Amino acid sequence: MDVSLFFAGTGGSVPSARRGLPAILARLGGDRILFDCGEGTQRQLTRSIGLLDMECVFITHFHADHWLGLPGMLKSFALRDRDQPLTVYGPRGLNQLMAEMRIVYGRLPYELSIVELEPAETVKRGGYLIAAVPVSHRTQSAFGYAIVEDTRPGHLDPQLAEQLGVKPGPDFGRLQRGETVNGVLPEQVMGPEREGRKIVISGDTEPCEALKIAAHQADLLVHEATFTEEEAARAKETAHSTARQAATLARDAEVRLLALTHISTRYAGGQLRDEARAVFAATEAPRDFDTIEVPFPERGGAKLERWSERQARERSGGQTSEESATETDADGRQPDPLVHS
Repeated sequence: MDVSLFFAGTGGSVPSARRGLPAILARLGGDRILFDCGEGTQRQLTRSIGLLDMECVFITHFHADHWLGLPGMLKSFALRDRDQPLTVYGPRGLNQLMAEMRIVYGRLPYELSIVELEPAETVKRGGYLIAAVPVSHRTQSAFGYAIVEDTRPGHLDPQLAEQLGVKPGPDFGRLQRGETVNGVLPEQVMGPEREGRKIVISGDTEPCEALKIAAHQADLLVHEATFTEEEAARAKETAHSTARQAATLARDAEVRLLALTHISTRYAGGQLRDEARAVFAATEAPRDFDTIEVPFPERGGAKLERWSERQARERSGGQTSEESATETDADGRQPDPLVHS
């Protein structure tokens, strides 16, 4: 399945002219799953890739910059006659929060389920699972999330399969699905199973062991970097991370690519990226509307695509979409996102 992350908001605490509040839309095959929904998220999505009918929303914790956009988005879904169910997951306290927000979004024409997760609890979906990773922040309960793809079958040896009497075509597919064909067992012609991809999203946290364990050899770690190392004392006081700390965790966890988010208005993304790269070279600092594609490992590593690059690619391909209709400014970067509803 195709796997990518779209960064709808990469700022933290308060929006800036160029960065909206935290929101990441994961594309996992046919699924669209949103992680956090800061104020203005639906506006960010509408002016870029569109407000898609996502299946689930996962909230990391209950500081307002991570969920305040959710009630309005639920109401927008209702106003366009959504009829598909939607599930919102989060830590303990989610039921109370959503009950209090009912006055905002009112009655909905679709089924809304609220699910409180326990630390390390998993949500199983088609071909992958999402695990709640307990992290260390100032709230009573805060999660990161690990997206873990199911183990994939090994490579089929077609020449050996034919020698054993299996005809090319549908029977090859049956072997790959674990079926016995004409007395030929899958293990006779299939290589060892291959690990699936793994993406870890930290949410807000100071460096913590649980996150490092969850991120071990991840294809992509999205980690907050609220401060530079000069503000390490402030980071500790507020239970956030510096860019250097995020890079150290990524290095120790042997991840393949680190993406820094939750960028404070006091910094440029490049400043934090450069600090992190001094420790862990494979680091990016996505801007709003950038995408990271996560291919199968045998096809290469995760790669950042800038919004302006995506627009240029789609225009050269003759595509017409809401993405390609958005203008870029003179230096090729995206225009200042309008993050307020």
